[in-house]
Amino acid sequence: MEKTVQNHQQISPTEFDTYLFHEGTLYESYKTLGAHAVEIDGQKGVKFAVWAPHAKSVSVVGSFNDWEGSSHPMLQTADSGIWVLFVPGLKSGELYKYEIETPDGQKVLKADPYAFYSELRPKTASIVYELDNYTWHDHRWMKHKPKYDPYHKPMLIYEMHFGSWKKKPNGDFFTYREMADECISYLTEHGYTHIELMPMMEHPFDRSWGYQITGFYSITSRYGKPEDFMYFVDQCHQNGIGIILDWVPVHFCKDAHGLGRFDGTPLYEPVDPDQAERPIWGTYNFDFKKPEIFSFLISNAIFWMDVYHIDGFRVDAVSSLIYLNHDRGDGKKITNQYGGDENPEAVDFIKKLNEAVFRKFPNALMIAEEATAWPLVTAPTYDRGLGFNFKWNMGWVHDVLRYMQTDEDKRPEVHNLLTFSFHYAFSENYVLPFSHDEVVYGKRSLLNKMPGDFPQKFANLRLLYAYFITHPGKKLIFMGSEFGQFDEWKDLTELDWNLFEFDTHRKFFQYTKALNAFYNETRSLWRLDHEQEGFEWIDANNRRQSIIIFIRKGKRRGDYCIVLCNFSKKKYENFRIGVPSFGKYIEIFNSDDEKFGGSGQLNKNAIQVDKEPFHNQPYSMAINIPPLSALIFEKQTTKRRRGGRK
Repeated sequence: MEKTVQNHQQISPTEFDTYLFHEGTLYESYKTLGAHAVEIDGQKGVKFAVWAPHAKSVSVVGSFNDWEGSSHPMLQTADSGIWVLFVPGLKSGELYKYEIETPDGQKVLKADPYAFYSELRPKTASIVYELDNYTWHDHRWMKHKPKYDPYHKPMLIYEMHFGSWKKKPNGDFFTYREMADECISYLTEHGYTHIELMPMMEHPFDRSWGYQITGFYSITSRYGKPEDFMYFVDQCHQNGIGIILDWVPVHFCKDAHGLGRFDGTPLYEPVDPDQAERPIWGTYNFDFKKPEIFSFLISNAIFWMDVYHIDGFRVDAVSSLIYLNHDRGDGKKITNQYGGDENPEAVDFIKKLNEAVFRKFPNALMIAEEATAWPLVTAPTYDRGLGFNFKWNMGWVHDVLRYMQTDEDKRPEVHNLLTFSFHYAFSENYVLPFSHDEVVYGKRSLLNKMPGDFPQKFANLRLLYAYFITHPGKKLIFMGSEFGQFDEWKDLTELDWNLFEFDTHRKFFQYTKALNAFYNETRSLWRLDHEQEGFEWIDANNRRQSIIIFIRKGKRRGDYCIVLCNFSKKKYENFRIGVPSFGKYIEIFNSDDEKFGGSGQLNKNAIQVDKEPFHNQPYSMAINIPPLSALIFEKQTTKRRRGGRK
């Protein structure tokens, strides 16, 4: 008994850690709670710690004790609500759960909220696992990361669902290591700077796509072990690709082994059932009135960056965090203590999350999926902002897709959908997202949204992508869109790789590859992405001909390109446009090039500028414009270029 008490004292969290945990500021709580292999008094074993303040008793059960709760009861530490136990002789790989006796005397089996690894579904046990056995080789990437300036660099994000990008002939998933070999070279050759992975944390149901989580600290076992995922991240970094994880701090699923009613009471979720329920998703919300939830979730973000070298997060459903009634789905209206719709505790959580992440990882990517007009999402918290450094531009994507789905002859009637985004393009640091949300649930693929016959669909999509690449903001595109996937995303099967058998799709793939390379090489398209000085209209108001013309500018004097997008089916010869300087201009990109599947109507020769003011510019020039096309021009220069395009 004396030995047990001594061990209990040695493995209990320190008073300071306990204080921080309950204050909501223990931002590395994964080092204190959960299962950890340790040595105490010369004995190797595993120490367990779990927060279950309302439990009458807690035991560790597992394969090592035939799942018998009476064998290894835990002790509560000084009314902290944290239960602890050291079990000598246990090693990494042991299966375990917590047997919790609820206040009403029932016994429930729960997975460890801090488990580092879990059984393959449909099994649900946690697995004791050590995460320090992988040898990293991404030293150059990690050394460079503190110097990385995401605002003034190109960012092309490839959103990927790990289980359906590609599958084995028998339908099995590729492992983390196999996917590293399958996809990384594909993405580097295509010019992507980052991969954004849909949630990779442990989840019971494949078709939730990872958005309904049971193991927030556990990389999903569907594709391999933790060190296998580390290998995937390592290989991405060695090949110059950053990793963004889709992260879900708004809610969690109700599966019996998960966080719901964890100690027999609403613990991770609010006590008020109306505030606890997320009816539209069938899940529980996190309760941000409890400081311990801050410790749990902020630690989780730190964990993925610290242990797995993750470079950033796309934070899911921020609107549902900051508003109590956003996406509820049941018609009920709940209010905060002041009678409003905002969730002030969740707003406080978001600010503290971003402060903690940037304090430890100053150049992290914290990207908000936020769909409302909440102000200052990407402003620092000290300046009344939420503290993210990027926000998805949901308004832009909805407007532009509505515009593109409009028949070309009727586009003049909705011209404002094309130009409205420029009124607010610099109010936040935006990412333009053609994400999975746009190509599921009967919404059709991007290609199949386009009007017209087959050639016109491809012409429209080439035009859309060029407008996307030249519009201010970082870029995100969902897998399959790069080769013109015709069907919407089917999460149970792999992408339609057979489309590469068709010339139209092969040429479209070459188009997106060339467009990405052009973007990465052309500094004026990203150097001042979030600053008004990086953009100037030449003509925003030509709704009659469905043509827009603008300038994208870099930092240096004379570093600019002129972009013209023709959203009509008409071609124009000797079409006059205003230009800012005298000399000659050359066409450096044309979406109608034959090699991309277009008709080949190019401006092949240098174009002499006329001393004729036009479009409020001091000079002008006459060009030929093919239908449904994007043309990009730059000033001809005899200066030697260094490092590719300006």
